[in-house]
Amino acid sequence: MRDVPTTQAGSPAWQQHAQAVARLAASYAAIPPGQPVRLAKKTTNLFRVRAATTAPGLDVSGLTGVIEVDPDTRTAEVQGMCTYEDLVDATLPHGLIPLVVPQLRTITLGGAVTGLGIESTSFRNGLPHESVLEMDVFTGAGEVVTTRPGDELFDAFPNSYGSLGYATRLRIELEPVPAYVALRHVRFDDAALLTKTIEEIVASGEHDGEPVDGLDGVAFSPDELYLTIARWVSGPAGPTGAAGAALDADPSDYAGQQVFFRSLQERETDLLTMYDYLWRWDTDWFWCSGAFGAQNPRIRRFWPRALRRSDVYMKLLGLDRRFDIADRLDRRAGRPQRERVVQDIEVPTEQLPEFLRWFDDEIGMRPVWLCPLVARRPWPAYPLEAGEPYVNVGFWGTVHVGPEAVDAPRNRAIETKVHELGGHKSLYSEAFYDRETFDSLYGGDHVAAVKARYDPDDRLTSLYDKTVRRK
Repeated sequence: MRDVPTTQAGSPAWQQHAQAVARLAASYAAIPPGQPVRLAKKTTNLFRVRAATTAPGLDVSGLTGVIEVDPDTRTAEVQGMCTYEDLVDATLPHGLIPLVVPQLRTITLGGAVTGLGIESTSFRNGLPHESVLEMDVFTGAGEVVTTRPGDELFDAFPNSYGSLGYATRLRIELEPVPAYVALRHVRFDDAALLTKTIEEIVASGEHDGEPVDGLDGVAFSPDELYLTIARWVSGPAGPTGAAGAALDADPSDYAGQQVFFRSLQERETDLLTMYDYLWRWDTDWFWCSGAFGAQNPRIRRFWPRALRRSDVYMKLLGLDRRFDIADRLDRRAGRPQRERVVQDIEVPTEQLPEFLRWFDDEIGMRPVWLCPLVARRPWPAYPLEAGEPYVNVGFWGTVHVGPEAVDAPRNRAIETKVHELGGHKSLYSEAFYDRETFDSLYGGDHVAAVKARYDPDDRLTSLYDKTVRRK
């Protein structure tokens, strides 16, 4: 473990962190030799079911906070199980945020680094792991290893999903932000024109002569697509221009009765507080809260504001899975069996129109989320071309396919198409690759070699077993 500077060693936050790491180590020691090691963690943002186990897990209960924020260096020392909600609560009072803040409040920093994360700043700031300056990793050997960019463990860690260990502490970069965000929703009736606009914004960092700080979009149908262009602004009395109309009004409130994704179709400009912008998608889980009636005005009026958030919907989804509610209703109504299609994929920007055409024809699920990104450098376990623009396409729902749903035909077809187009698929949800294909796509041999060094007794589940075999 890294040596804590003398000026920090006596601080309560660093002492508490050291105690939490000690409890983690003690919980590791309590697991019988030869038994697999995994987290004792009740919550998740993953969408793949893992095999049930009663084995004891690693105690990470004390690793959920921010150790310190340094406004002068624009860095933060953060524990691995700290949620982005808590992280933003600690940094925003200093006028700072992480370089990339994933969409959902309860995603943890360690989870976003080991499992990848993305958001509207990714076209200029890359992915969350690319703003990590240093981290401590608790390995399968029960050791805390401090690692930095360029180190073998550090570089293999992104997209390893805990197969190489768990981050206990991360030092990350922060960026300054003002209090408000001005939005402009630009409609396109053609995916090719939208793609061209993305490429121009990524290359120049501007749109209509104004800087672009955040960029994402939604495709509602083949001829109704939107890019949401975000610009950091000081307040309602800030500059005018292309997004100026938004600055004349009070900030919108999409944690109330209004639903954010619908606003893209209803207004050309908008103004949000920085805080509300960061969590604009969390309130309604993008658009997925509609499955629980939360977008129905009559129900929404009585749905407590504090419970309009993604982790609540995740718990409701868990109840649905446990009691087979949706499938029972489908059977009663005579509807075909559903296949769950919950995925995020990346394709090179120029391939976006082709993927959307194929997706409309073969899957038929809308809306879908669009989020451009540019990786800063190569990463072995998720080999995007550094410096080249990609677009993340996110789609989350079910498709009625009939008895063959158990074989996941739509998900398998998506995997084939994405990699035919030179893209990659995130591994937070179900995956169906054979071992040879998986290793070729996700640096399997390299990750296995790093795992053998830091987990010589093979206590941690391998990446393939975690993400495909769901162990």
